[in-house]
Amino acid sequence: MGAVVAASAVLLAACSGGGGAPSGGAAPSGLVVGATSDPDTLYPWKATQFQAVHVLEQLYGTLTELDADLEVVPGLAESWQVSEDGRTITMTLRRGVTFADGSAFDSADVKASLDRIRDEATGAVAAASLASVSGVEAPDPTTVVLTLSGPDAGILAALASVNLAMLPSDATEQALQATPNGTGPFRLTQRTPNQSMALAPNPDFWGGAPEVPSLEFRVIPDETSIVSAMQSGNVDFAVFDDPLVAQSAEGSGLTVTETPQLSYHVLQLNARRAPLDNLDVRLAIQCAIDRQQVLDTAALGEGEVIGPITSPAYRSDPAARPCPQRDVDAARRHLAAAGHAGGLTLSAIVSQGEYATSVNEATNIQAQLGEAGITLNLDVLESGAYVDRWVAADFQAAVALNGGRPDPDGMYGRYFTSTGNLNKVAGYSSPALDALFAQGKATADPEARKAIYQQVSAELENNAAWVWLFTSFTYTATSADVSGFTPMANGSLKHLRETTVGGS
Repeated sequence: MGAVVAASAVLLAACSGGGGAPSGGAAPSGLVVGATSDPDTLYPWKATQFQAVHVLEQLYGTLTELDADLEVVPGLAESWQVSEDGRTITMTLRRGVTFADGSAFDSADVKASLDRIRDEATGAVAAASLASVSGVEAPDPTTVVLTLSGPDAGILAALASVNLAMLPSDATEQALQATPNGTGPFRLTQRTPNQSMALAPNPDFWGGAPEVPSLEFRVIPDETSIVSAMQSGNVDFAVFDDPLVAQSAEGSGLTVTETPQLSYHVLQLNARRAPLDNLDVRLAIQCAIDRQQVLDTAALGEGEVIGPITSPAYRSDPAARPCPQRDVDAARRHLAAAGHAGGLTLSAIVSQGEYATSVNEATNIQAQLGEAGITLNLDVLESGAYVDRWVAADFQAAVALNGGRPDPDGMYGRYFTSTGNLNKVAGYSSPALDALFAQGKATADPEARKAIYQQVSAELENNAAWVWLFTSFTYTATSADVSGFTPMANGSLKHLRETTVGGS
């Protein structure tokens, strides 16, 4: 997450030209996207910031993709076959695909990418998604064979994440941070840190070259200022998470599309740090919070109170938890049982700049906990500093917006299994969860999987691993000349490759 831009830079970004309708409507126009933060990394295997993911999915390709209904469809792999026992997946790659530097993409790049993601030394944030992969072979340039330790019902959906993007076999993290080199629909042409990133269409993209002549991500840290830039014709497209800003944008004549999201707002608790290592302390926090009040205060009620799993087919029941409604007396009883009848003090990190409702959520939670005898000190951080602290699990609690996924194993296997690569961040695991996640991966029947993930949800809620709050909407705002974009429930901006502006 990039640093907050100085006021003068904000004004420059909001007022400079380069976007909007083409003069006279005759010539194709580039698409300018307003973004509240600069990408904190250009290395797809380590990207956790939403703004970074939005840029990287324009530059890199994945073996599979998700369509608008979140169903798995071909990506760089044009087809695949799963063996009868579920332990082998044979993929056929598209022919003629190249990286941005012109070099050919083939099975050697796939093998190298998957092997490196699986290597703990790489530090890939989605490494756990490949936990079932025991071997990768490339028998010929267009064939890749994945050998699994057992059936894995979620792996094809997991491979659609840009965190599992295919990179050149000889690429280094340092080189790709400076010059991204992917198979995506666009190529990076220029970057001005904390101001803008300019992309050009990839004429050799396997899905067909995008029709816009250019794509720019322009950093304007405040969503209200992005609306102003759109009104003046300097920005064409933006995704907001503040419903008040969305209302303002719609009232000013912009087209705004509301899309329910799989992502979830949550108070993460680090159960490996005292006093949160005490279950009664965590339950006290859970019982002290009115989730609907947080939603109403921070997001104008635009959303829905939710349990842990937001994947549509496996959605958790928010009523199936300790204290489904706020119970301050129960919170105080739990505090007393933990030896903190006189109250206790905690701290939480809060991001400022990555999403609009974060500080309002934090202050409302702070006030509610205070009424139960829990003092919550807030450490409000620039988004880059927040991510650094978050990845290092350097917090007692964290007010967070985390991305959901269509498959619950891809969503939480990396967090809540003892070997998950983000388990340090999650702060909680158990033998019961390890067993349940293993069963979920190995089970193909949807109803049987649903029952397993209901148990996962119950284990997380009953142990107050985190305090899940609500899901919300994204609001896609476009100028009158923009067409062709399809919003997605997972927040992906992959359909920018099909978007047109004015005469384009």
